[in-house]
Amino acid sequence: MNERRTVQVSKYIARHLRHQPGRIGLTPDAAGWVEIDSLLAAASAHGFPFSREELDHVVAANDKRRFAVEGTRIRASQGHSIAVDLQLPPAVPPAWLYHGTVARNLEAIRAEGLRPMNRHAVHLSADRETATRVGARRGRPVVLTVDAGAMHRDGHVFQVSANGVWLTEAVPSRYLRLPEGR
Repeated sequence: MNERRTVQVSKYIARHLRHQPGRIGLTPDAAGWVEIDSLLAAASAHGFPFSREELDHVVAANDKRRFAVEGTRIRASQGHSIAVDLQLPPAVPPAWLYHGTVARNLEAIRAEGLRPMNRHAVHLSADRETATRVGARRGRPVVLTVDAGAMHRDGHVFQVSANGVWLTEAVPSRYLRLPEGR
């Protein structure tokens, strides 16, 4: 499976597991799981066929581990805009977490903090490098430092997804540190 096909299949799966399952006739359970055979059949019926081997390759090769497979089921690890309960237990975060963004978002972030926008939670990274890659998807990255230890002490709840993304409802601006000169 070449890189182009891997990316195409990954994006297709992500779009339909995270955002638009009904568009191809899928109905995830409350935790976001769908039967793999149902996903394969729906994709084929809607003009984007891929094999179980291709799906397995996408799941295994994805460096961000976007998908989780459990028996005969698959789901996106996080990032949903549809209603799901990932059933992740609360977790104690490291003292500092990071969020990648771009400069054009900083004014709103200063005023409102980090909000989940159309997703269920704010996504945070355990390291600057990952946050830099996330921010770079939208332009020149700016990495914000989140005082996760203080947030946790103040009662904010954190969860960590199967692929290591830290999730929280929101990050008030008082817990954010912007890079110098921003």
